[in-house]
Amino acid sequence: MSTPHPETWLKVTSKGLYCEPGDFFIDPAWPVDRAVITHGHGDHARAGHKSVLATQETTAIMGSRFGVDFAGAAQSVAYGDTVQMNDVTLSFVPAGHILGSAQIVLDHKGSRAVVSGDFKRRPDPTCPPFEPVPCDVFITEATFALPVFRHPDDAGEIAKLLHSHGLFPERSHLVGVYALGKAQRVIALLRQAGYDAPIYLHGALLALTQLYQSRGIELGDVRPAAGMSVEDLRGQIVLCPPSALSDRWTRRLPDPLPVAASGWMRVRARARQNGAELPLIISDHADWDELLRTVEDVAPAEIWVTHGREEALIHQVRKMGRRARALSLVGREDEED
Repeated sequence: MSTPHPETWLKVTSKGLYCEPGDFFIDPAWPVDRAVITHGHGDHARAGHKSVLATQETTAIMGSRFGVDFAGAAQSVAYGDTVQMNDVTLSFVPAGHILGSAQIVLDHKGSRAVVSGDFKRRPDPTCPPFEPVPCDVFITEATFALPVFRHPDDAGEIAKLLHSHGLFPERSHLVGVYALGKAQRVIALLRQAGYDAPIYLHGALLALTQLYQSRGIELGDVRPAAGMSVEDLRGQIVLCPPSALSDRWTRRLPDPLPVAASGWMRVRARARQNGAELPLIISDHADWDELLRTVEDVAPAEIWVTHGREEALIHQVRKMGRRARALSLVGREDEED
């Protein structure tokens, strides 16, 4: 019997990517009977499914974000575990994106597809590193799939923040970061750089940061900014959601210096839009070089692109002698960086 090509058993539907022989969706955009989730960001993990399968950390994140009844039933697995769904074997491999993020490896009758979700290749102290898995079809994001996006070294970007902190000791440094993944990573990078003073958090960042700490991620002394006086926060590093950089909330801070940490800070217009006086290029997604290296590492016959800058990546992959096409899945975003 011939080996079926993944395009015969993985289908793009209005609800998302559907595995027909396993009868489940991966990161569906709408509530479904059976959902397999790559990671906890809101454009991949949604509430309301009858059943959810994800890593232990991702189900914990979904519980924190959506409440304990986020799904009718939830099954948690560890990296390396395998689960059988009808004729499809699933395994979960680190994606290096955020805590709990996983690539979903699908094996069906001798054919293998890997759904990477969102991923990055550089070291991150808050999650296990990406592991390349050889496959027939590799399904990838393309958030930063343009040659202009070559992310600098994380340590160098954190050094810019600490240099500014030293230059302006009377100003609080207000760093705009997404609540899941980026906030905890920036804290961990500051600790790696030797910054051991308390780091203050906007209330919207507290629950997920505490979840990271409960999972053994060392973040040092983090405290809520609420209740602190202006003098308490003078000269301190304070983390908040990006939207709070221009919010009334900043009035409690002494002469705040707005900082934004995102891969999009490579684009000057984005930095201005965020009101960032100090833009830091710190991304939780693979850059152009990392995407191409990943294609070489997993050596698939074919690449499918879920969202982002599909055209440039597809063109380059075809130049590399591999087939490629866009899936154009609904509900995907590139802002969670």
